[in-house]
Amino acid sequence: MTEKIICAGYGGQGIMAMGKILALSAMHEGKYVSWLPAYGAEVRGGTAHCMVVISDDQIASPDFEKADTVIIMNGPSLKKFKNSIRSRGLLLVNSSLADCKATSRRLEVINAPLTEMASKLGLEKVANTVAIGVYLAKKRIISLKTMERSIEEVLAHRQKLVAINKRALEEGFFWAQKNK
Repeated sequence: MTEKIICAGYGGQGIMAMGKILALSAMHEGKYVSWLPAYGAEVRGGTAHCMVVISDDQIASPDFEKADTVIIMNGPSLKKFKNSIRSRGLLLVNSSLADCKATSRRLEVINAPLTEMASKLGLEKVANTVAIGVYLAKKRIISLKTMERSIEEVLAHRQKLVAINKRALEEGFFWAQKNK
């Protein structure tokens, strides 16, 4: 099994944290991983994306042309990365900030109101973790428990955010299960 993921949005949406949590979780489950961050010219408010590869085998390169999954957090990222997904891949779009009409049968498109769900939890900035929850419910390549452990580790320096991020993860996970 090899899963290639692109996480994309604007600086400040936690795109890099999303990639780190995915990569760390896969490492905890004994998988090989790579995480390749990329920032736009302006960090906060500019574009940001990262590429994550999760595999049962060693990874030759962290770079790739076509992803199995693309997680999009805003409109400009959708425009930039919508063609970076392989046939039959998963396109997860934050429908609170981007509009994606499924025009092709070659992709599975999930429009999830990630920012709206995060706002209802009390902190818009956890939309990235809601996205991880939706992704996890769909792909099931990492356990929910392992993902929660990784959130604790990545956010160890910001303990106040651990509990709400765990709730955000569960919110996304259960939303995806209800909206199959």
